Amino acid sequence: MPRVLVLGASGYIGSHLVPRLAERGHEVRAAGRRPETLRGRGWTGVETARADALDPQSLGRVFDGIEVVYYLIHSMASGKGFPELDRQAALNVREAAGRAGVNRIIYLGGLLPREAASMHLASRQETGAVMRDGPVAVTEIRAGIIVGPGSAAFEVIRDLVYHLPVMVTPRWVDSLTQPIALDDLLEYLLRLPGTESPGHHTYNVGGPEALRYRDLLTRFAGVIGKRLFVLPVPVLTPRLSSYWLNLVTAVPANVARPLIDGLKHDLVIDPQADLAERIPLALHSYDEAIRAALEAERSSDMPARWTEGSFAMRDYRPDISFYSRGERVERNCDAPPEAVWKVVSAIGGSNGWYYADPLWNLRGVLDRLVGGVGRRRGRRHPTELRVGDAVDFWRVVAVEPGRRLTLLAEMRLPGTAALEFEVLPDADGARLVTAAHFHPAGAAGLLYWYVLWPFHKRIFGGLADAIVRRAGTGAAAGSGGAADTGFLTGR
Repeated sequence: MPRVLVLGASGYIGSHLVPRLAERGHEVRAAGRRPETLRGRGWTGVETARADALDPQSLGRVFDGIEVVYYLIHSMASGKGFPELDRQAALNVREAAGRAGVNRIIYLGGLLPREAASMHLASRQETGAVMRDGPVAVTEIRAGIIVGPGSAAFEVIRDLVYHLPVMVTPRWVDSLTQPIALDDLLEYLLRLPGTESPGHHTYNVGGPEALRYRDLLTRFAGVIGKRLFVLPVPVLTPRLSSYWLNLVTAVPANVARPLIDGLKHDLVIDPQADLAERIPLALHSYDEAIRAALEAERSSDMPARWTEGSFAMRDYRPDISFYSRGERVERNCDAPPEAVWKVVSAIGGSNGWYYADPLWNLRGVLDRLVGGVGRRRGRRHPTELRVGDAVDFWRVVAVEPGRRLTLLAEMRLPGTAALEFEVLPDADGARLVTAAHFHPAGAAGLLYWYVLWPFHKRIFGGLADAIVRRAGTGAAAGSGGAADTGFLTGR
């Protein structure tokens, strides 16, 4: 078995591919910009390493001893400049792989239309061309819509079907596409190392059905037992559609926009490049792929920390959006990490929430009025936390003492919410990262988020500031000191 390196291991495809490679007996090195995230996956027999394709200095040793590289990186979520970032990343990896004597790069790209491609698809095509200009043989796999939990296209479909019983849609709903089940795509990728003949190769992969996008929506609705009406409106352009999708789905706009821009084309496999001719598989139908995706979610475990799309963090409900809306706040503190953690781990209960505590109390009262738990549970201990503890209307689902605390909301919500605190050492003391995540359920969940977002933005920023102040002054947790009410007083 060739020794393989997976670049982009923390991404959607990479996180599914790495453990399967290890199960097949490969020696696997998984690389990404945040190796701590990779280590948190708990993969058995997998080496993790830091590598940033835009930082050539980080690529030197990561290729040592590697025979096959899976290149699963793209910069679509980086904004309008993603083509240049993709180009530079491909160039850096191409050169580093050549110096290390890598035998083959397997690159996952996208199906291309016969006419001019969108910026997103053209960038994927260019990445493959840049790779092939180097000294290492390249196998480019071009796939269309991937049907699996976490795939951006699949999550757009899920959100649209669950959020909107009637859809006013643009002309792209009549574009043809050839969706492929996640398991089928992974099987193709798993079988490629060591089987390729010399030189460059480009293959198309897709499922057994070429479907219109409206069929993807209506058949998903059929699988989950919902009725859906699709009303095409020719005046809606893909660009306007991407803005509309940002309002009615939880898929990030910088991911959905280039995706939608590409849907004005028919994206089906070229029979002359069909990988199924070389690697025959019993491919899953679209309906089978949907059922497999939903079943994969149901069988997933509670993660060691909040993870985008975790089924457990979504209350095990497929109607709650995979992607979250949220607020992330970072603050530096002169106090040591131990002092910051002491304040973080004492939050809630009689210690209060440090900032705008009257609003937290009001939220608890409102929760009680609609049958929720409110703040009456408090805490088991004023300063210590363990997994399973209640903290007012939150539940501790993960805790790494001194470093990270993850709370899952148990208040009544049109969706699910998680609140995560991370304390990191810094040259001058510590860095506190406070992240609030809300996964909406249907249109009510999105409306809830939009109405309360201005308040949440202020509250979570104020909470982070208050924690830093307390840590800096050495305020003792559990001392009964007054909570900061600056949100109400204007301080």
